[in-house]
Amino acid sequence: MAENKQKKAPTKKTETDKPKKKSHLWLWILIFIVWLFGNYTLNTNKTSITSPKVSSKVRFAVISDQHATKHGIKNSKIVEKIKDASPDIVFILGDMYTRKSDWELIQKPIDLTADLVSAGYPVYCVTGEHDTDERYVAELKKVGAHVLSYDEETIDVKGNRIHIMGIDNVYYSPTFDLNTAFSLDDSCYNVLLAHIPNYDKFADFGADLTLCGDTHGEMAQLPFGAGPLYCSENKTWLPKLLHKEQKIYDKGFFDYEGGTMFITSGIGVYPAPVRFNNRPEVVIMDIRPKG
Repeated sequence: MAENKQKKAPTKKTETDKPKKKSHLWLWILIFIVWLFGNYTLNTNKTSITSPKVSSKVRFAVISDQHATKHGIKNSKIVEKIKDASPDIVFILGDMYTRKSDWELIQKPIDLTADLVSAGYPVYCVTGEHDTDERYVAELKKVGAHVLSYDEETIDVKGNRIHIMGIDNVYYSPTFDLNTAFSLDDSCYNVLLAHIPNYDKFADFGADLTLCGDTHGEMAQLPFGAGPLYCSENKTWLPKLLHKEQKIYDKGFFDYEGGTMFITSGIGVYPAPVRFNNRPEVVIMDIRPKG
């Protein structure tokens, strides 16, 4: 008798039998870590230039554009970076809080300045277009900072005469001329502090060193020295790649006859945390004897 073979009924595939899609969670975690590192960790940008006007090394610490927030980089981290470098002078270049901030946030750069003064550093400040509140400026002076609004001071640093000038311009008129406000002293190393870069006017003036902030380094920088993703001043995308005829003053050194302008990319993430390849920075700049 033939053996009866029973055919098995085909089984239905369940949801668990379907091929599993690869999880992209690790990718989002990596993107978050890169974003966090690029926007909320502090870099020490060490740089140096030479000058025949100094006989020994002079070290500046430069900070700008803190745009204080509740969850930004802590003052203690900024102070720690500066203390580690032991500068001779600290320069603060403005926009340390954002316009219309509550006093709780305005107090943060005041406390930062007070901590730096208490640590024994001479601190020289100029304001930007945001941090112009009269009470804020008065508090900076009260904690011991030198706030320069078309003012100047000459100090001695290890036998070197440093002539420090500062302006609080938030708008440069066509008749703007630094030569009407200051005279350069050839016996000194002349430093100009100005929040907003104005290369042509600063080059005409000819200070040995002009220090500026404001640009935030144009926030997002392309790799391999290809420049900023967007130039806010010229309102152009990929300016160094697509608009090579334009002059882009975003971050770093820009030389002129007899001196140089340096722009720091600052500390804060205003107006949004979109920094890329351009971390918040404390600049440590050495001025070394030439020759």
